[in-house]
Amino acid sequence: MLTLSPAPHIHCGDTVKGKMLDVVIALIPAYLVALYFFGFGALCVSLISIASCLLFEFLIQKFILKGENTLGNLSALVTGVLLSFNLPSNLPWWIVIIGALVAIGVGKMTFGGLGNNPFNPALVGRVFLLISFPAQMTTWPRPIPMNLSFNYFDAETGATILSSIKEGTDVSSLPSYLDMLFGQIGGSFGEVSALALIIGGIYLLCRRTISWHIPVSILVTVFVFTGVIFACDSITLSPFTFTPSTTYADPIVHLLSGGLLLGAFFMATDYVTSPMSHKGQIIYGIGIGLITSVIRLWGSYPEGMSFAILIMNAATPIINNYVKPKRFGEKIKVSKA
Repeated sequence: MLTLSPAPHIHCGDTVKGKMLDVVIALIPAYLVALYFFGFGALCVSLISIASCLLFEFLIQKFILKGENTLGNLSALVTGVLLSFNLPSNLPWWIVIIGALVAIGVGKMTFGGLGNNPFNPALVGRVFLLISFPAQMTTWPRPIPMNLSFNYFDAETGATILSSIKEGTDVSSLPSYLDMLFGQIGGSFGEVSALALIIGGIYLLCRRTISWHIPVSILVTVFVFTGVIFACDSITLSPFTFTPSTTYADPIVHLLSGGLLLGAFFMATDYVTSPMSHKGQIIYGIGIGLITSVIRLWGSYPEGMSFAILIMNAATPIINNYVKPKRFGEKIKVSKA
């Protein structure tokens, strides 16, 4: 089909490859922090994930779909990086490969490749592994500065902040905000440093690779919702006193811990699986924030970001159908003389 339109014709210069490259560049700060704290384990998991995603997309495209090679658009590279960022740094290599196969083979290529997938491929792989291998996916190595150990399978492990809260740990004994900012906490190796992820998110916003609507609506929703619950558990009306809750973490902890920042800036903003209009993106972001908060506070899983994004991915077609961009022009009524 050849689409004709009147002049002038302006090309903005944006390409899929360029946008994907921006995402990779934005993830470099978080990756450097992961290498600093998790060392050889983070390096191995990331390389295996990236290589597997690239290989599976090449094989499926060539021998099953029998189409042109699509590795050049870098989308498989981004999927591999994001999948690895959602994994523990001591995850066995064969589980990483299974996750890559599900992410590319089921989450992406089953629907026809980039542009056709209804769900974020990296999250499809991550959630599949979480359900299939819960023990391995919830065993978190402790961060060790300048970690040069090659025996990453036997690394000392511990609980994450969110899992500690879920287990009933007094929230006053949680790591400090500075530890959360710089990455001195356990978790998936790509999500531990809030500061590095914020730097990457600002880069994407400055490059206009993403808009503010989705990440801001997610973060504000989580902050407000968890803040209300924290305040309600902290305030005594008669007599009026404020004693910080020991059951519910304050909203800043929720913002800086878990996969919230990684998901808000790098995964929920996926062009293919998120709404097209700005109003739709805000609704989408609020939905992700609410579902994440509810799962974190009262669900059986300590983290809810992955599930929330996939659920709202499924709601994207409905949002696009009912929240549409304004059309050019305006209908006017012509009165009869």
